[in-house]
Amino acid sequence: MPFLPNLLILLLLASSAAAQSVEFSKDNFGDNKDGLREAQRELKAGEQEYFADPPRYAQALPHLLAAQELNPNNAPLNVKIGDCYLHSDTKPAALPYLQKAAKLDATADARTHYLLARALHLSAKWREAITEYQLAPPIPASDRRSEPPYTAAEVQRHLQECRTGQQLMAHPVRVFIDNAGPELNSSGSDYGPVISADEATILITSRRTGSTGGKKDPATASYFEDIYQASWRGKTWSAAENLGPPVNTDDHNATVGLSPDGQRMLVYAGSNGGDLLETTLGGRTWEKPRRLNSRINTSAHESSASYSPDGRTLYFVSDRPGGAGSSDIYKVSLDGNAPPENLGPAINTAGGEEGAFMAPDGKTLYFSSEGHNSMGGYDIFKSVLEKGKWSTPENLGWPINTPDDDVFFVTSASGRHGYYSSERPGGLGAKDIYRITFLGPEKPPVLSEENQLLASRLAPIKQTVLAPAVVVATAQVTILKGTVTDDATKQPLDAAIDLIDNTSGQTIATFRSNAVSGRYLVSLPSGTNYGIVVRQDGYLFHSENFDLPAGAAFAEVTKDITLKRLEVGTVIVLRNIFFDSGKATLRPESTAELERLQKLLTETPSLKLEMAGHTDDVGEAAKNQDLSQRRAQAVVAYLTQHGIAAARLSAAGYGETQPVAANTTKLGRQLNRRTEFKVTAK
Repeated sequence: MPFLPNLLILLLLASSAAAQSVEFSKDNFGDNKDGLREAQRELKAGEQEYFADPPRYAQALPHLLAAQELNPNNAPLNVKIGDCYLHSDTKPAALPYLQKAAKLDATADARTHYLLARALHLSAKWREAITEYQLAPPIPASDRRSEPPYTAAEVQRHLQECRTGQQLMAHPVRVFIDNAGPELNSSGSDYGPVISADEATILITSRRTGSTGGKKDPATASYFEDIYQASWRGKTWSAAENLGPPVNTDDHNATVGLSPDGQRMLVYAGSNGGDLLETTLGGRTWEKPRRLNSRINTSAHESSASYSPDGRTLYFVSDRPGGAGSSDIYKVSLDGNAPPENLGPAINTAGGEEGAFMAPDGKTLYFSSEGHNSMGGYDIFKSVLEKGKWSTPENLGWPINTPDDDVFFVTSASGRHGYYSSERPGGLGAKDIYRITFLGPEKPPVLSEENQLLASRLAPIKQTVLAPAVVVATAQVTILKGTVTDDATKQPLDAAIDLIDNTSGQTIATFRSNAVSGRYLVSLPSGTNYGIVVRQDGYLFHSENFDLPAGAAFAEVTKDITLKRLEVGTVIVLRNIFFDSGKATLRPESTAELERLQKLLTETPSLKLEMAGHTDDVGEAAKNQDLSQRRAQAVVAYLTQHGIAAARLSAAGYGETQPVAANTTKLGRQLNRRTEFKVTAK
């Protein structure tokens, strides 16, 4: 070899000795023959599982760790252990083994630099990961130790993910991320949360002990998936309870979607390559799930789905042929027969998309993607549908997204909170459910003035004070919820709730109140004049009006509704009858309500009604009286023109004489300006 100074030769020899990989041979075990035999036995057992097709990483890991205890300085063994951890629920544990393998002999396994780069990447050590990716040599496709062999293109993708991670981590989003606690999380993996729009109910998928079938997945050594449910108790969740049969079976059962009112749930089942099922809450218990139709389920893998707020459209994920990547997001109308529509290149990429969730505002789609500007694995993105086009997907940012897979994000109707599962330090299990609280933009510094405090006059001090974090709600949606009961008995009713677009007169959706509790919940995206009609056989209908202009901020309204039976003397307010200001001209938005009234009279030929008009006390009493009379007569005229005998109808104007609220507030005056009918004969 070329001449080198003696000191340099000694340093190189010392370095080589300190970082030398130790083989499983008698030369390295000395007289410890039993130790060598045990180490070789564990190594052989571990490699048998590790080199299986497909590899059984979970089964290999205990044997490899046992061999490593007896020989901690074997580079190939440390690589295999690191690889097993990278295919487990505890990926961060891979890093020290791969760092050790690289230090011992990075050439002993051709994958060392790449696997070390993956471990560094998953630990958000961006700069170090970039260095290792750049050192990773090509792996031939024949090398079966890499599943599958990584390619140059894959290395370049990971390099870009690291650069994206550096950028996003430098500008973290303002959120609190809190573990949902032992009420929801276990020592196993807990994931796939779905919530009702008002955040009162949560369902999760868990691989904890006590599963319905008691089986374990041979690939992961984890219990089969079961679905659990919990309720919000004001400050924390109730303890999650296993739904049991018929929802949970001996096979895998996972929840993937929940209607805003919490009455319908989408379930994933592993049969037929992976299909989507639906179950309905029949009072207090969930019914047996029913498989969705063949437009949705195919021989391909349909993995997750989400309802639109009106329940008429389904957004779902499938890897069926013809998609842009390994799996794409589609939408399909549940009412018609049209085939599913691929959401297109604005959403779907050459990678995989997963975990589609349509927010209660009906236009914001949250989903996970391996493409776009992911920092690694699946990142959570959002896109808004405006004028028929999806906006450029926005990465939710660090620390919500991590270098590992972040999937199955859902948000409450208010937009204040989101839920998802993640692997984070300090968790209770492999994967835990976390609650995200979104904060407002950081307030500018406030400069304290010397005259604000008496003390400042004595010792003037100017300091920068940051305003505290403020929870914000950005959603443009109103949640209407409450109970439907019998007016006389106060017993809950299983009633139909029609959602009407008053402008078009079309029924947007129909929901039902819970048969046992009478509870209902309706999500009302801003930008529509809504009529709400509650009906049940044997009762007079009840109507409400919510005119929500575009951009109206989030609100939650509790409205308990009582339905009245058809009895003489019963009075019903028609909240979706509209007149021009100061006139008796019926507006077009009144048509749907008038048609309901016409239908009631047609279906009950003996029914007779008095139409009554009322005003607030603004203006002259005589003019108010006249206006109320003319408005009542306008309703009677519409009905007679549409086939109702005039003898069955009468009109009465009461002006301002029968208020139902104080006229001292805007709301009170609005309630007093009303049209109603009274049953005079049945």
